[in-house]
Amino acid sequence: MLKRLSVALAASVGMAAFSTVAMADSNTLRIGVLTDMSGMYADMAGPGSAYSAEQAKADLGGTVGGKNIEILVADHQNKPDVASGIARQWLAADGVDVIVNAAGSAVALAMVPLVQQYNKTLLVTGALSAQLSNEACSPNSVHYGLDTYALANGTVRALIEQGKKSFFFIAADYAFGRALVQDSEKFIAAAGGNVVGAVYHPLGSADFSSYLLQAQASGADIIAIANGGSDTVNTVSQASEFNVGGDDSQSLASLLLFITDVHSMGVDKAQGMVLTEGFYWNQNDESRAFSQAFYERFNRMPTLYQAADYSATRLFLETASRVDWTDGAAMVAEMKKQPIEDFFARGGQIREDGLLIHDLFLARIKKPEDVKTPWDYYDILQPVSGEAAFQPLSESRCSLVKN
Repeated sequence: MLKRLSVALAASVGMAAFSTVAMADSNTLRIGVLTDMSGMYADMAGPGSAYSAEQAKADLGGTVGGKNIEILVADHQNKPDVASGIARQWLAADGVDVIVNAAGSAVALAMVPLVQQYNKTLLVTGALSAQLSNEACSPNSVHYGLDTYALANGTVRALIEQGKKSFFFIAADYAFGRALVQDSEKFIAAAGGNVVGAVYHPLGSADFSSYLLQAQASGADIIAIANGGSDTVNTVSQASEFNVGGDDSQSLASLLLFITDVHSMGVDKAQGMVLTEGFYWNQNDESRAFSQAFYERFNRMPTLYQAADYSATRLFLETASRVDWTDGAAMVAEMKKQPIEDFFARGGQIREDGLLIHDLFLARIKKPEDVKTPWDYYDILQPVSGEAAFQPLSESRCSLVKN
């Protein structure tokens, strides 16, 4: 069970009310899982992210160097100001040494200066903006999972190889959505394709009909969906209702798709979509073992975010056995020195820009009649090496990268 569940409640000044824990001491390492516990990202992160951190702790025996490990959890409500209030309380007063997950790019970007200010560690496992390892890179933070560059690189290239040349974007109007469109545009242009238009919607929209009709009228080969969570589910479900993107002349493509999204919208609506992924529950014995335990707890399979939460938390705890865990910059520097090989980070290495490079794969959503096992929705098409998937250091805009 979780040792703390501290749900942030927005106050009139944009701060939050949450339980107070003891100040830091040399006998306790504190992990703060800051995530979306009840909103649009709750299935892909949320309680499952807290569980994954707890499992990493349990699998290492519940202590580090004979010292206690305590895990705190808070709901940031997808509001950067609420997240910042929680994080500042945690770091300044509650003795939290590392923040994990930070679901949502706007939230994660707000955490970067705070962990630098207090010299603590940030493990971003729940956000995708490539800014996190570029303009917003820091010696105290690691971007551990996927980013918009790798997503666009893998999926857009695959679509263009299929002969799709023109794209219209339906994107979330915040850091992640805009970064994903921007990164996609570069690959589309380089491959000789073109972007015929884009519309941006507020986070948590309920009605996508006008955006879908604009996309349909554009005549683009691909209606590219650049949002996440319930926004993705609603976009694809409503596209099916309006028969948008369902013929040979125009197709839907979700540039970010989690297995929980596929399950929510139904494989009949998602079938045929190509996606870039970094984790699949049915990939090997190790991923199946982790995922089966997760399924017994939540009655659903884990997402990439939740697998990354386990891997990143375990790496931090293993590093803390030989480095002062209260020194965030020293912890991140040590984590960058070691190769990472587990069910999530295959061929993993954290680069000088703080980005975890690891192997990914291209997958396609199965047809309903081909799904023989519950939740076995992916056909894996081909592996993609980390070096091929992620932005090369030669293109980095990170101040930590030595030119």
